[in-house]
Amino acid sequence: MDFEGITNVTNVWVPDDSNGFTLCQIVDINCECLILRRLHESKTFRAYYDTIFPAEEDVTRDVDDNCSLTYLNDASVLHNCRLRYNREQFYTYVANILIVINPYKQIPGLYNASMIMRYKKQSLGTLPPHIFAIADKAYRDMRRHHESQSIIISGESGAGKTESQKHIIRFLCESWGYLVGKIEHRILQISTILESFGNAKTTRNNNSSRFGKFVEIHFNKEGSIVGGFVTHYLLERSRLCVQNLYERNFHIFYQLLAGIDDNSARKLKLDRPQSFNYLKKGCTQFFLSEKSCKQMSSKKRKWLMDNLQDELIDDYTDFQNLLKAFKSINVSIDDQNGIFELIAAILHLGNICFIDESCDYRGGCTVASQSNVHLHNAAELLGIEVNDLRKHLITRLMQPTRSGIKGTVYAVPLRLNEARLARDALAKVLYAYLFDAIVDIITKCMPFSNSACSIGVLDTAGFEAIELNSYEQLCINYCNEKLQNFFNERIFMDEQDLYCKEGLHYERIEFFDNKACIDLFEEKHRGIFDLLDNEARLPISSAAHFTLTVHKAHGSHPCLMSPHSTRHFRKMNDNEGFIICHYAADVCYNTTQFIEKNNDSLHSSLYYLMQQSRKSIICKLFDGKVSNVANQDVPRRKLVNASVASKFRSQLSALLEKLRQTRTHFVRCIKPNDEMKSGKFDGGRVLVQLKCAGMSSALKVMQNGFPSRISCKSIHQLYQYHLPRRLANLDAQLLCKCLFQMVGLSNKDYRFGLTMIFFRNGKFAELDKILQKDRVITEKLVMSISSWLSRYRFKKAQFAVVTLVKILRLLAYRAKCRIKVQNAVRSYLTRKLYQPKEDARFADLAKWQYESITAGINSADSKLSIACKAEYYRRMRAYTEWKERNMASKVSECAMKKREDEGQTSVQKLSSQFSIYGDIYLSWEDERLKWDEIEWKVDEYTLHDDHHIWKPIISEEYFSRLV
Repeated sequence: MDFEGITNVTNVWVPDDSNGFTLCQIVDINCECLILRRLHESKTFRAYYDTIFPAEEDVTRDVDDNCSLTYLNDASVLHNCRLRYNREQFYTYVANILIVINPYKQIPGLYNASMIMRYKKQSLGTLPPHIFAIADKAYRDMRRHHESQSIIISGESGAGKTESQKHIIRFLCESWGYLVGKIEHRILQISTILESFGNAKTTRNNNSSRFGKFVEIHFNKEGSIVGGFVTHYLLERSRLCVQNLYERNFHIFYQLLAGIDDNSARKLKLDRPQSFNYLKKGCTQFFLSEKSCKQMSSKKRKWLMDNLQDELIDDYTDFQNLLKAFKSINVSIDDQNGIFELIAAILHLGNICFIDESCDYRGGCTVASQSNVHLHNAAELLGIEVNDLRKHLITRLMQPTRSGIKGTVYAVPLRLNEARLARDALAKVLYAYLFDAIVDIITKCMPFSNSACSIGVLDTAGFEAIELNSYEQLCINYCNEKLQNFFNERIFMDEQDLYCKEGLHYERIEFFDNKACIDLFEEKHRGIFDLLDNEARLPISSAAHFTLTVHKAHGSHPCLMSPHSTRHFRKMNDNEGFIICHYAADVCYNTTQFIEKNNDSLHSSLYYLMQQSRKSIICKLFDGKVSNVANQDVPRRKLVNASVASKFRSQLSALLEKLRQTRTHFVRCIKPNDEMKSGKFDGGRVLVQLKCAGMSSALKVMQNGFPSRISCKSIHQLYQYHLPRRLANLDAQLLCKCLFQMVGLSNKDYRFGLTMIFFRNGKFAELDKILQKDRVITEKLVMSISSWLSRYRFKKAQFAVVTLVKILRLLAYRAKCRIKVQNAVRSYLTRKLYQPKEDARFADLAKWQYESITAGINSADSKLSIACKAEYYRRMRAYTEWKERNMASKVSECAMKKREDEGQTSVQKLSSQFSIYGDIYLSWEDERLKWDEIEWKVDEYTLHDDHHIWKPIISEEYFSRLV
């Protein structure tokens, strides 16, 4: 904040660690800092100008759109969000960007059917901010521009992205899906199914999405829903086998244990969560309400300890909803049982333990005897033989080739750790294939053969920085970096480039560019992902070697640091991890399991074993999927499986390319606190999220820019068929200007570019009124155009007549002046021509008179002589007086010049004396003209240093005027 900005405010915002900013009152203003006092405190402190922000005059007033704030800064945005959050208004705008603050509780009436009807067909800004308003704007933009739309929901884990996506999908289906039967109902069931199999409890979110999904809702030309499509990205497979403390596995495992009936549980050999290794490493508690606890069987109620509570999650109820969702998408009972059998089989696989076989000189292992029960259960549920499963878990088949000739197939025993990895790999592949199959089932039940446009809603795992960050957090945060870069590209780069391209004068806004961090991941041959893939190809690979390679390749990179160089992670060795400076925070990654988690392969023998299953669902999952390692017809150089990172990068690139082909809308979700408590607003945490989301820079771009735009040609084409013949050929810009005047837009509200018309923020309603294809509104606008155009043309003609009269009068005046100028010029030229002749004539006459006078002096006639002498002396006296006057003038000029030089020196001496009369410091060069106006009396007085001598010289009137 600068010095000038302080003069108009009494309160300012000062940074505060806990609250983000604290409101303070200005006590005193200094040149370098301010003396401030916190409200309701007497103690004062200093703050520098560059650390504070001016506060609004009325700090109790909140606004729907942050662009309406008087002062556009982080402190004002944070305070406005705090006010609205405390008043249970959890939505706010930054132009057409929606900010959502998670309330962590159900708000009655906020998302019901009446609210959907209220926001339907309403312009953005005419009603209070809401997630429904963004969904309705996306739909109307799709209908208006005939282009597909996308809504990107971003934010930290636990900020409410998944719930926001469900509200958007529900609004679109209930508003525009009434003509398509059950399609919209099936789309609404997408979230129920995907959350069960893809969400889990983490330390930061009870319903955290552990995968990314892009749900597309397709519409026909009439604007009705005709189908949908779901694309998913990067399922967190590693969570299946191990979870951090206080975290759970995927919801489906707990829903199955809590909701399935006792008979089915006996068939699946299910027990309490503490009895399964894949569940007991983390949190084993259920999410249950009191009502659900009463509905559970007495046997299951014995499993319950301290149940978890969440208004949005209930394992028992969610399982019943899952069964209904399966039924709505036509999943048969047999297929449902097959899915649950596969889930139970995965749990039993996790309980299979191995021990070293002491009699095997090859260093193999065998299944522990206490695990035989779980081995039989897993084999039975998977539909394979027990001995086959036992064999392929502790061995792997190899078939060497030499000179293109295949050798003998033999079994290689696996060591203890290798057998555990093979077991976990089988479980992860089974679950991943099941998840893919469920997504395919969802997609097939929503076909869209006659789709014209679509609206896609993107929900990805939020940015994560936990205590132990591994490969999953690296991929999740990389995805968020790419989405943040896309946000910068759309809001800052493309927006400002369009202004320049259209010829609009616009001052560019600086923003934080995270391109350097993305290059750290993607740089060819030197990026983190390429280095990880190269490490996996080495004969002997290790996480330590990979980590040191990263440090060596990017030691000087601004976004990479070694753990040893920081205080918080100093205990970690440099070969155990690295720190990446993300746009949201600095995250330290432990690279111990990077290579294993990046490997997306399974032993070929286990692939073949699953293909031979008696269960139809297992055969369908592995149908056509053969391990590349087993395909001996493929050249050796092509036998390397695609890594998880390479697949994810290709999927993410395809997603971003699809997003670039759509009109994008942004929803930024904010987490109010880390404890997931309702009613608590942590200003410091919210401020960090707002800064990372780029809201301050976006606020300036939207407030100074033109968020809405449309081509002038499209408006002209929309109205030219409704205009009468005399108006049909109007110029496009003139027609648009007429329309804007009719809806109340001033010249400051819009600006014409080369091909488009740009509108200021807050003018969405006026633009929508113009673009509505309602016959009544169109006819009213056409009638208004005719009347306004008549008035406009009359005023234009009137102005032309008045201007013409003024021009004629000006020409007449100039004609008169021209005659005067000509007379003056001619007089001057005549005098210039004849003046020398006249002077010569007078000179000749004077010479003749002088000669006559001198001759008459010596005349014999005494009277003539006396007269000539008198005339001679008279002329000589006049000449002498003229010469004296001329000499006096020259002497006066010399004296004045001398006095000026002396006066300049004297004024410099007297400058210190002027402080007595008001601290006036006069410079002779600057005030010389003022001194010339007074009567100098230098000849009458002597210049002295004493100011009392100068006092009568400078009059009091002039002295007061100088002051």
